[in-house]
Amino acid sequence: MLLIHCPYCDEERPELEFRHAGEAHIERPTDIKSISDEEFMKFFFLRDNPKGVAYERWRHMHGCGRFFNAVRDTVSDKFVMTYEAGKPRPDGDELRAKSKETNQ
Repeated sequence: MLLIHCPYCDEERPELEFRHAGEAHIERPTDIKSISDEEFMKFFFLRDNPKGVAYERWRHMHGCGRFFNAVRDTVSDKFVMTYEAGKPRPDGDELRAKSKETNQ
């Protein structure tokens, strides 16, 4: 069973307490009424599905109930790091440092 770190509770909990909530850092169109149907389809339905590092939103359903972001390797299914919603996407140096920490 995977353990996922909730950045708000500051503890690792079993994956059964969490729900995946899609791709993180999706920017909503500022005036959604004025975009074309194709642009709306891209925003609403199309998401990246990378092999390797993915930025995702998760919710601690059976804990604090809050949404947070996670960096997960989709090949190994390991969580590299988690961070509070609203924080900027971690840069490459920060990811490499966290990856080294979790692999030790």
